Amino acid sequence: MLFDLDGVLVDSEGEYSKFWGGMGERYSLAPTFASDIKGTTIGEILQNFPPADHEGILNALHEFESNMEYPVYPGVIDFLNELKTAGIPSAIVTSSDNVKMEMLFSRRPELRGMVDYIVTGSMVKHSKPDPDGYLKGAELINVPIADCYVFEDSMQGLEAGRASGATVIGIATTNSREKVSPIADLTVDSMEGMALSRLPRK
Repeated sequence: MLFDLDGVLVDSEGEYSKFWGGMGERYSLAPTFASDIKGTTIGEILQNFPPADHEGILNALHEFESNMEYPVYPGVIDFLNELKTAGIPSAIVTSSDNVKMEMLFSRRPELRGMVDYIVTGSMVKHSKPDPDGYLKGAELINVPIADCYVFEDSMQGLEAGRASGATVIGIATTNSREKVSPIADLTVDSMEGMALSRLPRK
């Protein structure tokens, strides 16, 4: 099982939209900037800003993240426990950097031991919608990508899951069901009630 983080396991996409939406306004970027960059690495996001400002923006982001609470969505812990009990390996595949992940685990230490591997943005050459991260995740859990399930909420992430060859579970937290469904094998409103018995059969 391969999970995106923000918008799938933790309810943080709205907070990031506020931060990047504000940055987009400050630098006169497209009104859709905050949604356009969902699923991409911080390195790629920073390319939209003057190089001289990169360090300041990154510091502001980490300060913002240090004050986030990272609430875990209902159903997440139950489903991860089911996977553990069944002996099914799992990985988080996120565009976030290592600093953010340490902040997350300091707030939600229960998540650290619930998955077997973490793939961060620094571990891949190409961010979503490229399937690089999910292919890396499948390699780490030692499961052929065709036998993996990808859980995603962003359009870039859904496209990455589809391109990887995995079965894609679309979580309609960030985008509507109407947008998610065409590129997902199963669409659900959230992780609440998720169970192995609900997944499309391979």
